[in-house]
Parts: sequence; C-alpha cells; structure tokens
Amino acid sequence: MQRKLFLASGAAAAAAFLLSSCATGNMSAAETADALQRAQRAMGSTDLKTLRYTASGTGGIFGQAYQPGMAWPKVNVSSLVRLHDYDSASFRQDQAISRAEPNGGGAVPLIGQGEQRSIGMLQGTTSWNMVGPAPVAAPVALDQRIHDLWTSPHGVLKAAQKNQAMASTRSLDGKSYTAIRFTEPGRFTASAYINSQGLVERVDSRHSHHVMGDTDVVTEYSDYKDFSGVKFPARIRQTQGGYPVLDVQVSEVQVNQASGIAIPELVKTFSERAVAEKAAEGVWFIGGGSHNSVAIEMKDHIMLVESPLYDARAAAVLAEVKRVIPGKPIRYVVSSHHHFDHAGGLRAAAAEGAAVVASANAKAYYERIFGNPNRINPDRLAQSGASVKVEAVDGKRVFSDGARSVEIHLIGRSVHADGFMMVYLPAEKLLVQADAYTPSAPNTAPPATPNDNHLALIRNIEERKFSVERLLPLHGRIVPLSELYAMVGRTL
Repeated sequence: MQRKLFLASGAAAAAAFLLSSCATGNMSAAETADALQRAQRAMGSTDLKTLRYTASGTGGIFGQAYQPGMAWPKVNVSSLVRLHDYDSASFRQDQAISRAEPNGGGAVPLIGQGEQRSIGMLQGTTSWNMVGPAPVAAPVALDQRIHDLWTSPHGVLKAAQKNQAMASTRSLDGKSYTAIRFTEPGRFTASAYINSQGLVERVDSRHSHHVMGDTDVVTEYSDYKDFSGVKFPARIRQTQGGYPVLDVQVSEVQVNQASGIAIPELVKTFSERAVAEKAAEGVWFIGGGSHNSVAIEMKDHIMLVESPLYDARAAAVLAEVKRVIPGKPIRYVVSSHHHFDHAGGLRAAAAEGAAVVASANAKAYYERIFGNPNRINPDRLAQSGASVKVEAVDGKRVFSDGARSVEIHLIGRSVHADGFMMVYLPAEKLLVQADAYTPSAPNTAPPATPNDNHLALIRNIEERKFSVERLLPLHGRIVPLSELYAMVGRTL
C-alpha cells in the first residue's frame, strides 16, 4: 500500500509541477543561446571537458519490481562513481549496491549476503561492461548511459547547445526558471530548469525503453557547491518510470582529468548471436548470449519461452527459431516474469503476431505498458502497428495439440518475483525456468547458506510431483536436476 501511495503522490507531484510551471514567454534562438552561455559560465561548464564524482545513498533497481507495477526494489548505494567525458561522449559508472529489502529481482545478492559491484562503460554509441578484466558488450544499456551522460548537470547544457534547444521563462511556485528544451535524436527529449543563479535544478526527460516504450525520468539537483571553480550539486535525486532509482549525497568532484575510455576490440566486433541446441525432439534451447530462450514445436505452430533483453536479441532469437522450425508461425511467447531483462524482447515477438502468455497479475500491467507509444526511437512493435494480445496464467495452464503437452505453472513463495512462472514438459521430463536457479560452473561447491530461490524452486518441483531429468535455465547451460539439489547440499 505504501508503494502505491508513493506512485500516486509522485504522479500528483509531477502533474502539479507541469500545471504550476507555466510558460510566460518563449525566447528567440539568440536569447536561448545567451541563456545557455550564462548558465555555462555560472556552473563553470565553459571549459569543462571531464567531470568525475563520488557519491553514496540509496536507490532502486529499475525494472526489477517484485510485483508488476510496484516500486523498484530499494538498494543501499555504498559507492557510486561516475565519470563524464563530454569531449569524447564517454561515460563510466562504478557502483557497489546491496539490497535494502528482501524481495525483487536484479543480480544483487539476496539481502544480508553482500554487495553487487559493477562497472559500466560508454563511448559514443557503444556500451559495454567490465566483468573482472574482461569487456562484455552491453548494447541493452546504451540508451540509459547516453541519457545519464547528457542529462547530468553540465552535460544537459552541452547537449542543449548541440541540439538547437529552445528556451522559455517559466514560473514554479512563485519562482522563475529558464526552461531549456531539446531532443537528442533517437535517444531522448529533455527540459532543463535553470534558476536565477544559472544553476540546473531539475531535468525532465523522456527516453525510449525496450519494455515501457517512451519512459519519463525526473532528475533533481540541489545543494550546489564549488569544486575547483565548477558548481556541482551535493544531492542528486532521480525517479524513472514513476519510482525512485537514485537519492545520493556527493562527497567528491574532480574536473578535467583524463578519462582514458576507449572501446575494446572485442566489443567493436560484437553482434547478437543465437544458437540452437536440441534438447528433445521438437524442443530447442536457444543460447548464444547472456539470456536463453526455448522453442517448442507444436503441430501447427511454435511456442517460444522467453524473448529477452531488447529488439536486436529478439530478432536473432526469432531468426534462429524460424531456421530450426521452418514453416510454422510463432503463436505464443511465454514470459517467465515481468523483469525487464527477461521481458525486453516481448514487444518484438508481439510484432510477429505472437500472443504474450503471462501470469494473471502481470496481464493488466503488460497491456498498459505495451500500449505506451515508442515515438523517440520506434521499435519493431511501433513500426509494425500491431497491438499486443496478452493471455493469462492463473496458477496453472496446459497447452496441448494432442501429441505434446506443455504445462505452465506459477513458482509459489519466491522472493524474486510475484507471478514467477516455469514451463514443464512432462513427456520430455524437462523444466524451463529463469532466475530461480542459474547453474554455476561444473563442480562448484554449494554455498554455506542455501539460496532461497533454489530452495523455492525445489519446493515447487516436489509439491507438484514433477518428474524432471533436466533443467533448461534461461541463464546458463542445460543441466541435470541433480545439480540444483547439489547446490543446496542435497542429493536426488
């Protein structure tokens, strides 16, 4: 209830801002240019090439809500370091976070079991992560990182200048602002609100997203301080899609230090690759990336389990499915759960005419967000003009063509997601599941404390009396069921 009230109050605040922030005069192009120059001088942006800041506080894991439509799971941000290189359009984020509440998704360890440390990189239109010493392409993060670079307090002024911004004067709660609005083509739109001291107090932006379509972001900058002649906020607060994702205090700012960011050769040559592995007659495990899918051949159609990440991954998966099962339409795409990394290709599958099969509590949520426009960077669904049909699973649903039976079951009592689903093929003794269990490297010792998600999956298998020989995980490799049991210190 508290989270729903926050959404209502957040929406009301945004509406109040728009209503009370009324334009009192549009500026000419020359006046806009002058306003930008004055703001850049006030903030010390004129000769600013790079800026690195360190912060800590709280945040939320965007797209990983426990229930569809709820707030993003809250996290503690013990360290956030962001480097903005405006000259080379580069960005680096080093982050350490831990859970502040037990439920919800993301790759963060379960509550009380440590931190997630991550490094994300951007240069131009290429995005990658550092996984240990290895660079790994991360195109799914590209739009977000471009947005974060160019909606930063100084970045937004530079982006506005580059993109022929227009300005107007606006009044908010009796306070006058210069509102600078512009579009970064194909990426985002933004309005920056500059106060009478020439400082950026707020940026309202909207960017394209592979699940939500055009998505609103509100970023507030306050408590400005002087760092070597550059003004930078000591507090940054941000909401995305209506819920908090960041609330941090800045402790250190460094300016005009070399960034050293360069695109690794391995990342330059990346392209999405989908590879089919036969798991049983008419059942194909589609790997080749961080997220897997499973294609199940029925008499006159195909059922696809999972279309993850974003359009390009979905395109590769759909092409591979059509290659190994030619001549049949993809009639259904099963969504294991509503987390954005797993739901990111659903719009693309729906553009092919597939109905989305989701949990009953996700149905209305999917119908709402798939109805959002995607005008900033039209995806396959927007280009197709198709509408998305969503079919619900309430506890259990069986699909059968008379020869093959496919059962979809909810995974009950999971801390990862409410409306978490698994797919059971009884004749083949296969179980498809996502995130409840991701296989470790062979012969990995079990953790001292069994993982709650592993225990929940085993409990659900045993309560339903499934006869399972192999697991088809939507991360990682096909494994015998015995590997799951070994990870909780049990044997079959």
